Amino acid sequence: MTGYRDNLVFLLAKAHQRAQGVLKGHLQAHGLTPVQCLILESLFEEEGLSIGDIGRRLVLDTATLAGVLDRMSTAGWVRREPDPKDARVARIHLTERAASAVADLVKTIEHANDELANSFSSEEKILFKRFLRDFHPG
Repeated sequence: MTGYRDNLVFLLAKAHQRAQGVLKGHLQAHGLTPVQCLILESLFEEEGLSIGDIGRRLVLDTATLAGVLDRMSTAGWVRREPDPKDARVARIHLTERAASAVADLVKTIEHANDELANSFSSEEKILFKRFLRDFHPG
């Protein structure tokens, strides 16, 4: 039997807590949470995604996502528009506020990533990302 210090679930949970804490600290100046930042990142890659599309990409359920998007809309980060082909589907678009913050948010995320991996060599960073991607195929 392995102790908790060697338990993958424990190690991943602690790594997740640290990563979220670091990113949260970096995002405070923008008034965003890590989940809100991920949503913006998905929209930076492809504007006008549906709520379902965002949920599939980020592995978030639509009920959770709807509430987060409501708060982001109220804060002026995103806007919902009906799909011209299907009015039942809402498309999510970046606002001018979000579009103008892209470069700064990218730098913020890079700083958080650098802080988290500052003790890793270049090769270790590559391997770590590969392990994480392999761990979560999708």
